[in-house]
Amino acid sequence: MRDEQFTIIGRNPVIEAFRAGKAVDRLFLQDGIHDGPVSTIIREAKKAGIKPEFVKKERLDEIAGQGGSHQGVIAYLAAFHYSSVPEILDYARSKNESPFIFILDGIEDPHNLGAMIRTANLAGAHGVIIRERRAVGLTSTVAKTSAGALEHTRVAKVTNIGQTIEELKKEGLWFVCADMGGESMYRLNLKGAIGLVIGNEGEGVSRLVKEKCDMIASIPMFGDIDSLNASVACGVLAYEIVRQRLN
Repeated sequence: MRDEQFTIIGRNPVIEAFRAGKAVDRLFLQDGIHDGPVSTIIREAKKAGIKPEFVKKERLDEIAGQGGSHQGVIAYLAAFHYSSVPEILDYARSKNESPFIFILDGIEDPHNLGAMIRTANLAGAHGVIIRERRAVGLTSTVAKTSAGALEHTRVAKVTNIGQTIEELKKEGLWFVCADMGGESMYRLNLKGAIGLVIGNEGEGVSRLVKEKCDMIASIPMFGDIDSLNASVACGVLAYEIVRQRLN
């Protein structure tokens, strides 16, 4: 569940949030409503670079909770401001290090995202890139789960993960994604400028994003179940990258 203090419910409150320059993370609008106030919200969202997500009334009812009068409009505010991808690269340059970036393709659980941001910070990654839509943003739950790491870790939000990977390849980065069908991570060369791609908790890395990656890494497993939690897998792969960067 989203933290209530970062949820804006109703047309006027959402309009006021945009006009006050609040960092709106996601905007939900009810399908089929196109009156004046909603048109104003869409216009303000466009100015802020936010793409509305059109959903059924039942989805808004669920977010608003019992007795919540959402009027067909709900917005989520970010707990922290986002960095940009160039700022992440600049940070790596300022440390005279080869870029090491986490790319998270559709992480939906705020606890997983918070744990991954903490891992990124402790592993020396220069930043984290997350997907704009159909993924959790920087909520207060993410901030709490990161245990302070969010305040020291650059997080960028992008519209298209695949396109971002292509742009980063021009900066000299190689990309490895996690997938059970890949090569053992211990057999891969993970040194140099690298992006670690972790997919959605249920579906993994999307097909189009996987096709953009240069390497597909699997984690050897010997138990009776066939997968790790997304944030745990992220940590295991991240520290294999760290091990190789140290050698």
